[in-house]
Amino acid sequence: MAMRSRYCLIAVCIGFVGFAAAAIAPASAREDPAKYPTRAIHIIVGFAAGGGNDIIARIFGQKLSESLGQPVIVDNKPGGGAIVATEYVAKSAPDGYTLLMSASGISINPAVYAKLPYDPVKDFVAVSELGSFPLIMIVAAASPIKSVAELVAYGKANPDKTNYASSSASFQLVTELFKQKTGTPMQVIPYKSANESVLAVISGQVTTTIADAGPVTSQVKAGTARALAIAAPKRMEDLPDVPTLKEAGADVDAVLWSGIFVPKATPPMVVKKLESEFMRIARLPDVIARLKPLGIESVGNSSEEFSKILAADIARWGEVAKAANIKMEQ
Repeated sequence: MAMRSRYCLIAVCIGFVGFAAAAIAPASAREDPAKYPTRAIHIIVGFAAGGGNDIIARIFGQKLSESLGQPVIVDNKPGGGAIVATEYVAKSAPDGYTLLMSASGISINPAVYAKLPYDPVKDFVAVSELGSFPLIMIVAAASPIKSVAELVAYGKANPDKTNYASSSASFQLVTELFKQKTGTPMQVIPYKSANESVLAVISGQVTTTIADAGPVTSQVKAGTARALAIAAPKRMEDLPDVPTLKEAGADVDAVLWSGIFVPKATPPMVVKKLESEFMRIARLPDVIARLKPLGIESVGNSSEEFSKILAADIARWGEVAKAANIKMEQ
């Protein structure tokens, strides 16, 4: 009788443990993807609040919330060139409730860091590119350099005192690509932000910089900086008289981007829903209007298109970093 009671007690305990395990199992294991979303979605940004990626995430997040009927929360996790945020999302549940708002750095970091805690292709699905950033090469308004050709000539004549400011691996690799294509000798001077890089050029501390339109355009329009060229396939509407680098004689075409990624095992139905939503939002007139003053072009391409861009950029920047022997430490 005692033995039977012991077996009954064990059975009850096993049943209780099974029930408890089911109760605490991840929601992703129980949720029907067809009903997605049923709760708040988090967009993880690897940079501080107020920057370009953060602004894009909040603009798109608001529209996504209105459409899907669930809260969309932007969480900022800055640090390590966005490696902290990227690793966080890579290790999150693949259920569509934790999205990564990533800049081009996700395609550039593999080129400059010997070891990363994630793989940008194996650990993620590229959902949609939301915006692209044209980059602008500038010198100080007081500089005698008035064109890309003159910058190249100046650099070759003065290799020991020609330098450039850079605040990220992205800007550094674009400038290194320019150096490789033109043979211009320049030493990198690191800065903490694009705004600091621009101010260093204006004050005459460094020769030039390539940075995104946000901190550059206002200085060019104010007459404190001179735009030499746009590192993009076409000219900018806000600076129609500034040629592209290719028009200026340098075979460089480098546009940085920001887009949405999810963990690799996210259900295809969820990925498709997010893809269609972000593509739709990117075409809304008010979204386009809000991004334009920041120098950001709204894109909203497909997951397939974005995946091809990611793969091409990983290969391209890997070659540039190898040729320039650029390596960074976390």
